[in-house]
Amino acid sequence: MPDPGAEPGWQRLLAAARRSLERTGGSLAGSVSLAAPDEAERRVVIGVTGVHRPAGVARVTVRLAELDAFLRAAHGAGLAETVGPFRDRPGERAREAVGRDAALSLAGESRHATQPWYLDFVASLRRDGTLTRIVRAGLPLPAVVTVLDALPAAGEPMPVFAERVLGDTKALTDGPVRGLVLRALAGWHQVPVPAGAEQERALWELAGVVPDDLASQVLVLNLPAGGGLLGEWLTGAAAAHVPFRVTLHQLRLTPPVLAVPEIFVCENPAVLRAVTGRATAPLVCTEGVPSAAVHLLLGAAGPGTVIRWRNDFDWTGVRLTGSALARYPSAVPWRMGAADYAGAAGTGPGLLGAAAATSWDPELGELMTREGRSVMEERLIDTLADDLCGYPGRAVA
Repeated sequence: MPDPGAEPGWQRLLAAARRSLERTGGSLAGSVSLAAPDEAERRVVIGVTGVHRPAGVARVTVRLAELDAFLRAAHGAGLAETVGPFRDRPGERAREAVGRDAALSLAGESRHATQPWYLDFVASLRRDGTLTRIVRAGLPLPAVVTVLDALPAAGEPMPVFAERVLGDTKALTDGPVRGLVLRALAGWHQVPVPAGAEQERALWELAGVVPDDLASQVLVLNLPAGGGLLGEWLTGAAAAHVPFRVTLHQLRLTPPVLAVPEIFVCENPAVLRAVTGRATAPLVCTEGVPSAAVHLLLGAAGPGTVIRWRNDFDWTGVRLTGSALARYPSAVPWRMGAADYAGAAGTGPGLLGAAAATSWDPELGELMTREGRSVMEERLIDTLADDLCGYPGRAVA
């Protein structure tokens, strides 16, 4: 049996027919056209339809049913067999719709299903086509929901968490499950989707999962402690007024005992650097989002220790401050009031992201919204240094 696709004049006609069959799921009800047909194409169309087309005709049209009947009569195979396997696009769309509905139903069974951040996450999957890609590629959405349902964890090492939840110690080190979970966590904690390893680590730790207990660290200055080897190191560093970096591994291996009346907490190392070498109140620097090491160290403080907490005056900073005040019963804001912001707002960079509540000082949130400017800690560094050095008569608020 001759192959029509190899004969002159058939290629474009069969390609157009194939596209029509894919669009309609194999229907022969339509027709196809060729613009500016060459001589061979004109003769093929005349042969199929039995209708003369003059030379130089601008366009020729053939009904698919005619084409199918001609091919069966002339070559013993219909149009579908001649063009070979083709995609059933309407069927694909229908199957994808069923798959999307099933995925949404699964997502709706999460224990977080009524939380705004989770609803936003699921809506974003639908909005940007990720849900369709999940269905087409068979991505493991059930594993994503399972991981999110197990969060927050309680400072659990990532391999241990992954083994407990998914039965595979490496399930969260790479791949689509990790990417989708991080995307959801970013919305949960109202931070950008991580763009690098350090941001990713911080986001996992916000959810109580520790990717690396050596990478999770906390920077301190003038924080004496008891409790063994780490306590001795902290006490020695405090006596010399030099910064000391503590890992989560060290904190777990030899837990310190903190018996100081107050601990100040800042966000940026520039604050700590400004008072290095001087006798100051104990200072902990979070270096951005507090790590698991930060929280474990502060958790070692006694119930009578006042934790004076501050961050940058931006929306992320006030969220972090609010979280710290909720987490630590003895925590109070440190220079995080409307008056502190108003005195430095001036020409700071513009505020980015969604506004956050400032429950400890509602006027602060209102003022930040009105001014639209961020104030980084560096702008307040002289005032913060004075507080830390305990100048006589200076009130700390």
